[in-house]
Amino acid sequence: MIGAQGFKGKSIQASLLAKSFGSIHALREVNLEVGAGEKVAIFGPNGSGKTTLIKVMATIMRPSSGRLHIAGMNPGENGHDVRRLIGVVSHNTYLYDDLAVEENLAFYGRMYGVENVKARITNGLRRVGLERRSRDRVRTLSRGMQQRLSIARATLHEPPILLLDEPDTGLDEAGQAQLWEMLTSGYADEPTVVMTTHNLKLGMSLCSRWTVLVDGEIVSEVAKENSSSESFQALYRRYAGAGT
Repeated sequence: MIGAQGFKGKSIQASLLAKSFGSIHALREVNLEVGAGEKVAIFGPNGSGKTTLIKVMATIMRPSSGRLHIAGMNPGENGHDVRRLIGVVSHNTYLYDDLAVEENLAFYGRMYGVENVKARITNGLRRVGLERRSRDRVRTLSRGMQQRLSIARATLHEPPILLLDEPDTGLDEAGQAQLWEMLTSGYADEPTVVMTTHNLKLGMSLCSRWTVLVDGEIVSEVAKENSSSESFQALYRRYAGAGT
């Protein structure tokens, strides 16, 4: 598998990216560039377009207009190759309830052509603390355990790009503290990460660039070294509203 640092230039390039659902404009000409190994947090209130942006970048959803390149490739022309470079963690776990834990991972391992898949499954389950539940059906797991399994699924093929839509959903406090280790352990090079979250503390601690998305538009971008957490939180509340 190609490492994140193997890319030349930008891992993700979105230019004037827009997505509409009838008269509803979920994304409005979004411009976003993410370098190899960079970590970007996207914050925004409910309905701001965060999930839509992740789905477009993950090739789950087509944009209405604009341009998108992943590792220099156009997803519309190289969809299969692009998807092999991406791991997605979202509200939807993309797991099969009636399959056992290890069967879910074996399915995705075959789909991504993972070598030494049994060893990868064992290591992945150990990393997320589910090795003792390997033969249990997914429907018997708690929501938090399913989210842990979703992380194991998304990282099974060690993708150099991780797209995370509120990855802490369902995780308890201990799980949130372990989140970064669960996501990135085993990587020789730092993966590129784009992460949406309502948890400002988590996003600011894990990412080096903080972005605010409101009504489908990026209204602010701040580098971590240029802002304190207090000033950014004040900035976010000014744009997104104190009640968010």
